[in-house]
Amino acid sequence: MKTVKLMLAASAALIISAGAVSLAHAQDLPPLAKKDHYKVGFAQSESNNPWRIAETKSFQDTAPKCGWDLVATDAASSAAKQVADVDSMIAQGVDAIFLPPREEKPLLPAVLRAKKAGIPVFLVDRSVDANVAKAGRDYVTFLGSDFIDQGHRAADWLIKATGGKAKIIELEGTTGSSPANDRKKGFDDAVAKESGMTILASQSGDFARDKGRQVMETLLQAHPDVTAVYAHNDEMAIGAIQALEAAGRKPGKDVIIASIDGTRDAMQAIIDGKLGVTVESSPFFGPLSCETMKRYAAGEKIEPWVKVSDRIFTIDNAAASIAGAY
Repeated sequence: MKTVKLMLAASAALIISAGAVSLAHAQDLPPLAKKDHYKVGFAQSESNNPWRIAETKSFQDTAPKCGWDLVATDAASSAAKQVADVDSMIAQGVDAIFLPPREEKPLLPAVLRAKKAGIPVFLVDRSVDANVAKAGRDYVTFLGSDFIDQGHRAADWLIKATGGKAKIIELEGTTGSSPANDRKKGFDDAVAKESGMTILASQSGDFARDKGRQVMETLLQAHPDVTAVYAHNDEMAIGAIQALEAAGRKPGKDVIIASIDGTRDAMQAIIDGKLGVTVESSPFFGPLSCETMKRYAAGEKIEPWVKVSDRIFTIDNAAASIAGAY
């Protein structure tokens, strides 16, 4: 009887061990062969602003230098279209996919389908829901900035610029996107520690100039006592400047504005005294993507977050930096 129990225990241990091996194997990332030429997919979320256009161009410029046959798509601000674009790349049998997910949750199934099809996915500038998908298991890595830190740096500048006293309108990015979620958290957490800083209203402008202008017009009517604006990107900041000027307000004087991205228009607005600060969020991911993919193909273990360092632009350096802006 004792022998039978020992045999059963040993069998159970083998089953558990085999299951663990099977699970570990299931979690392995798809390999990428080392070769001179690759068919690479880049599934852009939209092309309705300078940042996205610059990002796509960076991949297009990098492709011939990196030996890529680039399959580039544009989801036109539709998460459903972006999912379909990724599925199409899977069907075409691309070697790797670079993906800036428009929203955190809708793109998850597409990322997991690519992994199942044996195609490594690199998330670029936006991530997916970390509670479901993990870097190093479901996708190779996230290449991008620290969005929480960006929001925090914008808040720190605004706190100093206003002496810690401001009534703020916040223009949020695309609802459900990682930059919007994190830039809001970084900013809101920082200003919450200052008793003189009050967020009057916070609403999405979808990272778009015209939408930002429209939202600012509406919020300005509801909150005419606003003294500061925090926009999650430069396009909405420019839209807010337009709305303020149309209402007879003076951006940069009676309403201080802080933003994120570092576009050419934002640099000019700083030089013109209308925008106070923009925290850089570089769109030039092509060269970094090429380098990271080569490292992965060479068998290197890629860190879960390939972090991009961001500068900050104010009146002190905008004029000297505008030539390199997009």
